[in-house]
This record gives sequence, structure tokens and C-alpha cells, in this order.
Amino acid sequence: MKIAITAAGNTLESNLDQRFGRAATFIVYDTDTDGFEVIDNTQNLEAAQGAGIQSAQHVVNAGAQACITGHTGPKAFAVLSAAKIPVYLAGPGSVRDAIEAWRSGSLKQISGADVEGHWV
Repeated sequence: MKIAITAAGNTLESNLDQRFGRAATFIVYDTDTDGFEVIDNTQNLEAAQGAGIQSAQHVVNAGAQACITGHTGPKAFAVLSAAKIPVYLAGPGSVRDAIEAWRSGSLKQISGADVEGHWV
């Protein structure tokens, strides 16, 4: 299974980025192989609008089957939901910490956006 995690860097030791649409990168972790790929999201860091939608499309295009982030706005959540990608919230920590929390079942799956659009 592939899980997209918002990250502030390019490794599993990077901090989880609490923002979805304006995350620096997405780490797409494969639970079957323990490998990962990094998706650069810098084009959305300074976007005036549409960052959540474009970022969600990156996650969909990467073939992710779940997403872990700190917060998700309404437009991003709508795109992920339409693609049947569940969203889990994680607090501060590393990407590796978030993966382990997901594996243990301790992350909360959300049923809607947890922040307003354009949240920073």
C-alpha cells in the first residue's frame, strides 16, 4: 500500500509538514517494500490559490491509497475523498513517526476538512 505523507524534507527523518496544500514535499511510502519516493511540491508553496487542489492531485497521481498530514482544507479533502483516499491526521514528529502511528492504528481518520481554506 502506498501512503502519501506531507513532509518538510526528503527523508523519513524529515518533520511531518502540518500543512497539506503548502507542504514542501510528499513522501510516498510503500508499506509492502518499505521504499519511498519524494514528490516535490514547491510550486504550491507560494500559490495564490489552488494549492490544496493541486497538491491533492499530486497524491492521486502518485497512486497513494492513504494520506497522512497535519491539517487538510476543504478543497483538498474533496479531491482526496473523490479519489477514495482516506486522510489521517498526525501531530508534530517525523515522517517515520507518522508511519509507525498509522501502522499501530493510533491516527485519526477524518471525515471532512479540519481547517478552513487558505489556512497557513
